[in-house]
Amino acid sequence: MTPHPQPDPWAWQPPRPSRLQQPAVLIRLEGADTLRFLHGQTSQDLERARSGQCLATCCISPTGRLRALAEVLVDGAGAWLLVSAGDDGAVHQALDRVLFPADQVVLGAPQPVRLFTLFEAPGPLLAPPGQWQPLGAADGAEGFLLPGGRMVLPAETPEPEALQALPALSAAEAERWRLQGGHPAAPAEINEEVNPFELGLAGRVSLSKGCYVGQETLAKLATYDGVKQQLRRWVCTPPAGGPLPLPGGSLHTSAGDRAGRITSCLELPATAQQPACWLGLALVRRQALAEACLQAEGGLVLALSIPEAFVTPPVGAGGGAGKL
Repeated sequence: MTPHPQPDPWAWQPPRPSRLQQPAVLIRLEGADTLRFLHGQTSQDLERARSGQCLATCCISPTGRLRALAEVLVDGAGAWLLVSAGDDGAVHQALDRVLFPADQVVLGAPQPVRLFTLFEAPGPLLAPPGQWQPLGAADGAEGFLLPGGRMVLPAETPEPEALQALPALSAAEAERWRLQGGHPAAPAEINEEVNPFELGLAGRVSLSKGCYVGQETLAKLATYDGVKQQLRRWVCTPPAGGPLPLPGGSLHTSAGDRAGRITSCLELPATAQQPACWLGLALVRRQALAEACLQAEGGLVLALSIPEAFVTPPVGAGGGAGKL
């Protein structure tokens, strides 16, 4: 069986210009201790953050498992915590549980928002690298511009004209973009069984900032090369009338050794340029990471590759971390 079709489906790019819309949640924190508090409750180094910065982080459990992806939007009075994927309710509950009266922090209620990713965004909708900017009344909407051509709007806020002019990706195109980049989603990839390093999120984790929730576990993983699995993308061409890949399906090497499990799947119908195929993500055991192909149930052959956004887990980088 051919492991994957030609041409390479991973060479696809979203139509440009266009936009992708996702649900997200904003949590407001205000007060003099906001950055110190978030510094101890998320994986990013925040104590030295400056007003106007936008910093990607992970919200993790005490055992180092991933609860949510988030970004911290720092301003002079505190910060916005934008939860872009994962369990926002668990994040807010965890923050509220450890907030003491002595902390100079006021924790706001979660607010539903829309997160837009813009492909070839017009200049007025671009924020500087690493910075966020509020949308003012002159822009026709309340909300934020984020680095990387992204925008946040409250659920009921009208869209600016420049945003309305961009065609929206279809649901299939949005999922294809997610799989191609290896952007994890809940509950398939983001859950309390998986840590940030396994999902290629090392860029969101500081190993030198000192104590924070889950820090001891992540430091040990980095120090002792303890990451047991990693996220990979896959593609396959099932035979007509044969078995199909399914989320949760187990993977094996050609020798029959257990190699991981499928987490996400997407069917791509045939086009004039490309035959029908399936794409997806999988968590692959470290013993099988060198394999070019793995087998799913029914003998399906999945061709593996590293997602575009995946950051290799650190090795030996956690030696200076202290205990919680």
